[in-house]
Amino acid sequence: MSYVIRRVYTVKPGSARRVATTVAKQAELYEEAGQRSPCRVYFNGGTVPGEKDRVYMEWTSDIIDSPYREGNVIPRSVIEAGANSRDDIIESRIEFFELMVPAKFQE
Repeated sequence: MSYVIRRVYTVKPGSARRVATTVAKQAELYEEAGQRSPCRVYFNGGTVPGEKDRVYMEWTSDIIDSPYREGNVIPRSVIEAGANSRDDIIESRIEFFELMVPAKFQE
């Protein structure tokens, strides 16, 4: 895998765990559909240091590709699962990182 992709959600106070549950279910559905590698979902509802009211979904990929690419179909089950938390999400963004692997080591 060459890239780490992270979706960051800012959520309403008190909803981080609920949104993380929804996002984790969506991640499983994407994986079952063969559209993503296994995802890691984590959150901060205010019980640990750092920015609170945040949910993160992170996965790896060989390529960075648009979800709107020709022929891509987002599974309906993913969209339906996301409906549970839509009102709790204030905003979201996506971040991309190049993964350090031995082939990229610089001497």
